[in-house]
Amino acid sequence: MWKDIPVPFYMTVHFFEVMNPKEVLRGAKPVLSQRGPYVYREFRYKTNITFHDNDTVSFLEYRNLFFQPHLSNGTEDEYIIVPNILMMGAAVMMEHLPNFVKLLLSGALAGLKQEAFMNRTVGEIMWGYEDPLIDTINTLVPGLIPFKGKFGLFAELNNSNSGLFTVNTGMKDISRVHMVDSWNGLKKVNYWRSSECNMINGTAGEMWPPFMSPTSLEFYSPDACRSMTLVYEQSGKFEGVPTYRFVAPKTLFANGTDYPPNEGFCPCMQSGIQNVSTCRLNAPIFISHPHFYNADPALVNAVEGLHPSKDQHGLFLDVHPMTGIPMNCSIKLQLNLYIKQVSGIIQTGKIKPVVLPLLWFAESGSIEGSVLKQFYTNLVLIPSLLDYLQYIFLGLSVPLIISAAVLMAMSQEKCSLFWSSNKKNSDNNKAPQATSAEKLPPVKGTVLREARL
Repeated sequence: MWKDIPVPFYMTVHFFEVMNPKEVLRGAKPVLSQRGPYVYREFRYKTNITFHDNDTVSFLEYRNLFFQPHLSNGTEDEYIIVPNILMMGAAVMMEHLPNFVKLLLSGALAGLKQEAFMNRTVGEIMWGYEDPLIDTINTLVPGLIPFKGKFGLFAELNNSNSGLFTVNTGMKDISRVHMVDSWNGLKKVNYWRSSECNMINGTAGEMWPPFMSPTSLEFYSPDACRSMTLVYEQSGKFEGVPTYRFVAPKTLFANGTDYPPNEGFCPCMQSGIQNVSTCRLNAPIFISHPHFYNADPALVNAVEGLHPSKDQHGLFLDVHPMTGIPMNCSIKLQLNLYIKQVSGIIQTGKIKPVVLPLLWFAESGSIEGSVLKQFYTNLVLIPSLLDYLQYIFLGLSVPLIISAAVLMAMSQEKCSLFWSSNKKNSDNNKAPQATSAEKLPPVKGTVLREARL
């Protein structure tokens, strides 16, 4: 189960289409329309599994994604208007460069007919498209975009691994099983400004140590470039199996002002979004909950078309506390791009500064079928039967105990009657003997002497 997870995982993606791109260039509030979901079946498998002498095992986990048309509301060939992520991202990254460099870029953008918003297919945005802008930017500012070829938001996700995890096997200490020892050989990452924020805590996000307490759980997320802590919300059942539900606290993406321990993730903006530019090629990318759920209302009000909801946009994990195995889960994140007018780059128009949602996705899975049946039988049904059997045996033993007590009482009563009868007979026998002795006449001494002779 650990090597090849038998749980069907699905990734659902919702895009935010910009309905008024021309007006946004003139300073208007962006109006968004959610598109999708576009659903992908996700297969995970582990390779390069190596056991070490220090009770750890290392592995690479790969993900393969396959589009599911019958589960989707749309196709990968549909066109969507979104920000020109490369151009707008590069513009913000070049904001503090000399004006002549920005003017050169603006002229190159005009020659390439690049605009602030683009109309591309879902497949192109997800898996990549050829863009001459990549080579142009690298020519003007070498190293600003350190990659070549296609650009896509999920281009590095499909058919790729999430890094080399080394985790504890729990051979000597079961409470350490699945806990991450290192990631890509690192005990800590170096993306953030504080030692606490750089720590690699918890597990790899697949399983947790058994005998969990209803407090919190931790895991390291390569997608978020950080460790994440979820808190216990409530106990429940999934298909009859008892679970603990863990959810994201409001402090997960809070800024350093509202929650000082998060100061290491700054520079920060409003609470509810996290700047991940340090681990995303310095691009002005922010992550958050979908629709800015649990975020500062100012982020929601800066655009139109968002409707945050706990039921639809809150992430959760339902874990079987005895084994630490997730029964049902849905991890949801939103990608956002910070865009604004940049002086010297005329293509940015008069765009007002805004954290603009690009898309949100959910990776969800639940145990089902024969695996669920086996899980329920071994960990719920059989223990319940054993519990019932002990009460049945206890119930059956009560009549036996009572019968034994009655027999013992009856036996003691018979013994008592026997001894009292014998005593009475003995006393009766002694009485006549005494009477006979009393009636015998006194024997004279001469008679006794004659008898002895």
